[in-house]
Amino acid sequence: MRGTLAARTAPYRAVLASRVRAQRSYRASFRMDLLGSLLVGLVELAEVWVLFHGVGRIGGLDLGQVLLVFGLADVAYSVADLLVGHCDGLAGFVRRGTFDVFYLRPQPLLLQLVTSDISLRRLARAAVGIAALVTGLVVNDVALTPVAVGLLALALVSGVAVSSAMFVLAAGVQFFVVDGAELTNAFVYGGRYASTQPASVWSRPVKAAFVFLFPVAFTGYLPVVTLLGLPGTDWLPAWLGWCAPLAAVWAWGLALLSWRVGVRHYQGGGG
Repeated sequence: MRGTLAARTAPYRAVLASRVRAQRSYRASFRMDLLGSLLVGLVELAEVWVLFHGVGRIGGLDLGQVLLVFGLADVAYSVADLLVGHCDGLAGFVRRGTFDVFYLRPQPLLLQLVTSDISLRRLARAAVGIAALVTGLVVNDVALTPVAVGLLALALVSGVAVSSAMFVLAAGVQFFVVDGAELTNAFVYGGRYASTQPASVWSRPVKAAFVFLFPVAFTGYLPVVTLLGLPGTDWLPAWLGWCAPLAAVWAWGLALLSWRVGVRHYQGGGG
């Protein structure tokens, strides 16, 4: 079984290894990419600090608590962006007709797209999220009991899954709106920004969109409410953070449906 799995994943591992070597071979450029990604993460964290430093509390959360929200959501998004963030470039493959090449290989189309690239520069951005997460745990004096550690692990894994599903869903939509990258980017990056904010301040339509339709609130806010024992709000009970795995399954269901419909719609580079 292990030998069969290794044989099946060998092509994907070979492609990813070549991408990693290619990015690291130009060291100066790679370092600049890391620095740029780090600065973007720091600016986004600074925005949170400026906002909460001025008003003290928003949506029932203070700066220390929102650091946990930002850290969880940002780490999840950064890892997803590292692994599948390049899927939002599918429109380029479609316009150039190079997506047709995927049909010539005996591997699933989605796996080929996912393993077509890897963005190592996102490691620097993930470091910012990890720093915010650790700082939030210390500031809030979170006792790392087995329950707390289990909830954090569950939230991180589920958050990566939800964030990854956003990219795949957006890729499926791009089969229909080939020149509509701005539309899908607004959804992906807007969802990412929403995930780092307290969902308690959202209006009901926004909650319906980002909690029940596409559950980005489960990547940060809801697990933190559960972890810290904070009171729940309208539509968002305190125990809902434990449902992050269900949210991830729902998100991937939507993403795979979008991908399947998009692939069936695709007529080829000349169609």
